[in-house]
Amino acid sequence: MNNNIPVVILCGGAGTRLKEETEFKPKPMVLIGEKPILWHIMKIYAHHGFNRFIIALGYKGEMIKDYFLNQDYFMHDFNLNTATGKTRIFRSKKINSDNFQITFIDTGIETLTGERVMRVKEYIKEDQFMVTYGDGVGNINIRKLYTYHNRMKLTGTITGVHPTIRWGLIRSNRDNLITSFQQKPIYNQYVNGGFMIFNRKFFDYLDEKEWLEDTLAKLVKKRELALYIHDDFWFAMDTYREVNMLNTMWENKPAWKVWKG
Repeated sequence: MNNNIPVVILCGGAGTRLKEETEFKPKPMVLIGEKPILWHIMKIYAHHGFNRFIIALGYKGEMIKDYFLNQDYFMHDFNLNTATGKTRIFRSKKINSDNFQITFIDTGIETLTGERVMRVKEYIKEDQFMVTYGDGVGNINIRKLYTYHNRMKLTGTITGVHPTIRWGLIRSNRDNLITSFQQKPIYNQYVNGGFMIFNRKFFDYLDEKEWLEDTLAKLVKKRELALYIHDDFWFAMDTYREVNMLNTMWENKPAWKVWKG
């Protein structure tokens, strides 16, 4: 297994449906527990041995840079000499620093997702790379996804998940008498949950004027896109209510926390 392939995380959108948070910060920096959801996503990949990341920045991207550049200072006590600018970090043995290798790329504010991926092409030297969004978590086994993709021998593989419906599902009889009311039902069909992997040939299909999903549709027509089925936990954060739901899960039983510590 080539664990050296990069993981592109799309972090450029403005997250307009989450204005309560994204008015002041980019969506991937919304906190789940005491960490941004972006950190949670990276921990999932790193747990499976994929710790090289290319972060496609856009809206308020400087906040993402600042967080990782100063993470040591956020995590530990430190001394600062204001005259020389020298710092000394008092590292606690109880706190383990993350082992991420991150390349930060400014891909623009209004850029479509297809162009964001195209703009990071020059930083991808490998024959394969992964792509995901900066707002979804799950207990996807990335190693199995990687193995499955290579077994299928196609240009791309996306992870199919069952999303939860936001509204309750009502069933009734012929007399319009409600027979059941199901809270948070799950779709029977699959949707793209992110957690994608592509061969370099994928760039031949990309159009910078299109969304990434448009490129996936091209692969479907060419029969070059495989589906990796994930029937376990997956959750995307798109509203303030979903932020609260993820925080509640984090405090109790975070199914996406596949890493230790």
